[in-house]
Amino acid sequence: MPRPTTILIAVNDANLDRFLPAPLRAQIEAITGKTVWFDPTDVAAAEWHAVVRDTNPDIIVGCWSTPALPAELPPRTRYYCYLAGSVRPKVTRAQIEQGLLVTDWGSSISRYIAEAALLHILSCLRNTRYWTTEMHVNRGWQGDHGTTSTLFNRSVGIHGFGRIARELVKLLSSFNCPISVFAPDVDEENAPGLGVTASPSLEALFDQNDVVVELAPLNAATRGSVNATHFQLLSPGNVFVNVGRAGVTDEAALLAVAQAGEVMLGLDVFHAEPLAADSPLRGLRNVSLTPHNAGPTDDGGPSAGAFSVANLIAYAEGRPLQSVITPAVYDQST
Repeated sequence: MPRPTTILIAVNDANLDRFLPAPLRAQIEAITGKTVWFDPTDVAAAEWHAVVRDTNPDIIVGCWSTPALPAELPPRTRYYCYLAGSVRPKVTRAQIEQGLLVTDWGSSISRYIAEAALLHILSCLRNTRYWTTEMHVNRGWQGDHGTTSTLFNRSVGIHGFGRIARELVKLLSSFNCPISVFAPDVDEENAPGLGVTASPSLEALFDQNDVVVELAPLNAATRGSVNATHFQLLSPGNVFVNVGRAGVTDEAALLAVAQAGEVMLGLDVFHAEPLAADSPLRGLRNVSLTPHNAGPTDDGGPSAGAFSVANLIAYAEGRPLQSVITPAVYDQST
């Protein structure tokens, strides 16, 4: 593979600061003789397509603010290095099939999102939403309505078993939690080697666990797959956490179980974002909320940036890349 001559970095200033601090930018500059830095903020599609065409880069580096690639790529463009997660809004399946090499941030930030899932689990079990209001607003102390529970030895069910779920299993190991998983790639044969048990159905996952964590990708098969039937299987005091994709759950059913008040919920993702100021989810003492910031944390972005820079260097040196998006991976992603 000839050494790349031009890299187009199409990332706005905020994401550059978040993912690519100065030392990482210097590493990128050293890869080729020409690095083009382009801020795509408020750029029309036609202008963006012209930039790609005129630059004719070997590599394009993108992030959340980067517009979708033009359908027809310049003759030299062979690699799209995405600093963030799902590439579906940026790259088509056809472009991958036609030979475009695509990578994302891989598992570089999975541990941070798993950490956020654990935060919500503990927050729900310890009832911190209730105690925060009781102590800050009501100036109260211990009372009759603020029960607390431990995570130790509690059964945990995970819907989906991608990178984040696997990191969560590691974090839960200290709590001696029996863990079951419902996912297409987990079955009775391979589950023991993964440190989990395969759940026979989504219904069983909700019925047989104290804590359920939603981490399935959002696609045609999973959209709205968690509905009122599943939420009704949760017992009073059980916990439901979603740091994955809101669309996997039925919105009305989620709101109903939240307003019923018997199940504790930890939510980082929502059907409409930002969450409306008058959302009925706000103010519920059994619901822990975070504003879709499970990961990466503000100080965790450089981990994703370093992962991508390592891939850029590997590409320039003709070595294999990590977290390559194949058509099969593309189909399973959100």
